[in-house]
Amino acid sequence: MMAIFLLLLMCFLAPGALSVPPRPPVRCGGKGESGCVLSNAYGAWSSDRADCPVSSVAYPASERDVVAAVARASAGGMRVKAVSGFAHTIPKLACPSAGPGGNGNGTLLISTAGYAGVEVNAAARTATADAGAPLRAVIDAAEARGLSLPASPYWEGVSVGGAVSTGSHGSSWWGRGGALHDHVVALSLVVPAGAADGWAKVVALRRGDALFPAALVSLGLLGVISKVTLALEPRFKRSITYDYRDDSTFQDDFADHAARHEFADIAWYPSQHQAVYRVDGRAPPNASGDGVNDFIGFQSTLIAVSAGIRALETALERSKSVKGKCAMAAAEIAAKKLVGNGLRSSNGALFTGYPVVGFQGKMQTSGSCAHSPASNPLAACAWDPRFKGLFFYESTAIFSPEGFKAFILDVKRLRDMNPENFCGVDVYNGMLIRFVKKSEAWLGQPEDSVVVDFNYYRAADPAAARLSQDVWEEVEQLAFVKHGARPHWAKNRMAAFLGVRAKYPGWARFFEAKRELDPRGLFDSPWSDEVIGKKELGKGDGCAMDGQCVCSEDMHCSPGQGYYCRTGLVYAEARVCRYSASQLA
Repeated sequence: MMAIFLLLLMCFLAPGALSVPPRPPVRCGGKGESGCVLSNAYGAWSSDRADCPVSSVAYPASERDVVAAVARASAGGMRVKAVSGFAHTIPKLACPSAGPGGNGNGTLLISTAGYAGVEVNAAARTATADAGAPLRAVIDAAEARGLSLPASPYWEGVSVGGAVSTGSHGSSWWGRGGALHDHVVALSLVVPAGAADGWAKVVALRRGDALFPAALVSLGLLGVISKVTLALEPRFKRSITYDYRDDSTFQDDFADHAARHEFADIAWYPSQHQAVYRVDGRAPPNASGDGVNDFIGFQSTLIAVSAGIRALETALERSKSVKGKCAMAAAEIAAKKLVGNGLRSSNGALFTGYPVVGFQGKMQTSGSCAHSPASNPLAACAWDPRFKGLFFYESTAIFSPEGFKAFILDVKRLRDMNPENFCGVDVYNGMLIRFVKKSEAWLGQPEDSVVVDFNYYRAADPAAARLSQDVWEEVEQLAFVKHGARPHWAKNRMAAFLGVRAKYPGWARFFEAKRELDPRGLFDSPWSDEVIGKKELGKGDGCAMDGQCVCSEDMHCSPGQGYYCRTGLVYAEARVCRYSASQLA
């Protein structure tokens, strides 16, 4: 265990190493625009498999360029999607093509990587950003004018357009809440039009307009977001302390925690019977401190270290060593505790104790590995697919407060049968519990909600099994089926989106807006159809192993690896792929 601890600690203390920035999501072979492929940042769908070929790519630098690109697609009847310079969305929402094996003929991809301006209106307390503007650029521009963006995702490696369109969020039940889109006061969409209107037009919307709730969380289905105007506040400071507690009562006190602290969250480590409460709220303007939140999971990591951790975890998976996974989990939590989870007393300084106080712009979000300027690669984002580091899935379920409590009690019953089964998720960040307020967006949250994120190992081969596979499938089905949780649009395996339409009261109104703005369905694709439940998920051999279906027969699992379709342990209606050495023999 000491060797594991030292390996992890090396990872957390290496932010100063020379590092390579993430690769661009769009890559083209040869000269010109043809023969291009889109991938996401994790390599979950990548150029290696050509999951998303596209026939042409446009790189607008202005709104006029965006209009011209959409007009080109509209006049030619092409399927069209937009992608940012980051592409961290796990489902293929940005992919316009039909899938691997094709050439993407008749598709246009609009990259907003070079369309990234930011303007701050200090008098109006707003920031207007081009769709491709990085979140960090917006925050820094606001802070430079004495203003703060009050809500943002924890990961800053996103574009403003992408974060708004997928419902990305931080954590807060206070004010307008923790979701970025709920702080939008105006935005512009570029949508298809007829020949008389030049084949494309700009639709400018403000809060209160009839189509505004559709445009906020639009999943790229209505058109291309062009500009976003966000409400700002006078610059303020935050104070953060991580409080480590036993997990026995957190299902009863989470709501009180969220009510007491504006930016509260809770990280739950089930196998360790531990919950870490983030005590996080505003500090007085004259409070001393210039702290920085440089979350350890988002720092540049020595490539050798991330590859070593991945190799170790893969070996433990193949040998089915739950005890080895538990040793990794305990070391991970100990290392995080030692370094304050990446909090620093100031730029370049190490963690010296709580509370850590700093300006909102340095404390609200992090992601230093996303904008590493160096070109000599000693370090990178730990998941960068070029370096065979971490590879994981992220499931995110969004509950009513009552549903969340019932879910946690069920998960505890499942955990108590064998706590070691939960070590795999604790190797990452455990279960991160955040709070999002009721939204006016039709595909936003229809009530004050509790969000649960958890990451877990994913094999390089999507058909390969993972340790405690049945347990995590049961947890997913407890969330999305028994307790009716809604999936985060930018995360999750496909099985999480089954029945999603019934979970959003604004669904019909959203699609009325879609028929008005994109009547020919140019912004549809087979991939987005799967996410919104418009296309049934197919069931084939091994489809449940990577979450493409819920098993109903053994063939949907992998009998050849010893995995068979069985009922859940706590939730009898669940259908999961469970390992059975006796049947394999």
